[in-house]
Amino acid sequence: MLHKIKAIFPICFLLFISCVFENKETSTDVFSSADTLKPLKSPEIVTDFEKQMIQLGMVNINDIDSSIVIEIKYSTDDNFFKKDIYGSFDKAYLQPDVAEKLAKAQSFLKELHPDYSLIIYDAARPLIFQKMIWDSLKMPVREKGKFACNPKNGSLHNYGAAVDVSIIDENCEELDMGCPFDYFGELAYPVSENKLLSEGKLTEQQINNRKLLRKAMHKAGFFNIQTEWWHFNSCSRDVAKEKYKIIE
Repeated sequence: MLHKIKAIFPICFLLFISCVFENKETSTDVFSSADTLKPLKSPEIVTDFEKQMIQLGMVNINDIDSSIVIEIKYSTDDNFFKKDIYGSFDKAYLQPDVAEKLAKAQSFLKELHPDYSLIIYDAARPLIFQKMIWDSLKMPVREKGKFACNPKNGSLHNYGAAVDVSIIDENCEELDMGCPFDYFGELAYPVSENKLLSEGKLTEQQINNRKLLRKAMHKAGFFNIQTEWWHFNSCSRDVAKEKYKIIE
């Protein structure tokens, strides 16, 4: 009997070792599977519009200054369309020199009010959306030109050389500018502020808030237009056509 046990022992031992290694491999596979089940950070969506802007040499504003707040209105329903027209594109791109100017404007603003920040509503804008905005304005062409550039000529937004911007305070609340972004009417006109103040349609504080925004943007090299308190250009259209390519 002892002889038989001795004869069987090597076979049992080999089976035991085989099971141990099989279990080890199985265990390793289990841990590997568990690792793959760990939540992974979703890859950032890069839209075709963003790819085109990058190819044209434009930069993401937050790569230049991450303290600037981005809230692209046309990728929300908080705009005059009352719907999202940009889809997944919700970033703010500008030409590199324009983005550097904007970073300077942020710095100037914080020198005056450390708890304040610029908030960007729109920056580089593909021409296809310029056409959409132009066509959606149901008013005479002469009136349209006060609020949007004819896509035949191209807007400075289409060159990445203009930005729509406001200011938020330490509570992330937007300063009261007297009317919202994309308000199409005289209440938005910087040129009419004194008149609107005398008529009681704008308060002194609302005008001072606009002046603060203009002060920071002007010091950085931007200039405003006369019909939209939020819109600032970095250069003229003729200069933009010479320096930059339009975003289709």
